Amino acid sequence: MSAERSTTQDTKTPPRNTRQRRLIKQTLGEGRDFRTAQQLHAELVTAGEHASLATVYRVLNSLADTGEVDTWRTPEGEMAYRRCLTIRHHHHLICRDCGRTVEVSGGPAEKWAESIASEHGFIRPEHHVEIFGTCTECAARESGAG
Repeated sequence: MSAERSTTQDTKTPPRNTRQRRLIKQTLGEGRDFRTAQQLHAELVTAGEHASLATVYRVLNSLADTGEVDTWRTPEGEMAYRRCLTIRHHHHLICRDCGRTVEVSGGPAEKWAESIASEHGFIRPEHHVEIFGTCTECAARESGAG
């Protein structure tokens, strides 16, 4: 995340496990794809749950800060969130059209990051790789529509 995001927690105490936090985590866990705060809020409203959009944003930012969700900036510049199934380091294949997301390991990317960092005198490199393309379902729709 960007260094511009501020948090209301100045100490290392864990965030409170509120009803809204549990609900948002549960709802995020039900999907496989990245979703924006607005999309998640709409899902909650449709399910008859009460949480303001501001609360959804606050909880999502907190979950991102604690590493409980991954984030992705959409082509429109909006943050999207996803609870990943894989705890270990991994990367994502993301469909540009529908947002479908697949978790993948990054063998060659890991070696490349270490190598390029070493070449330039850096140690302990960290990286985040997202590969964008069109999933087979969207590609089939595109070819059928044209």
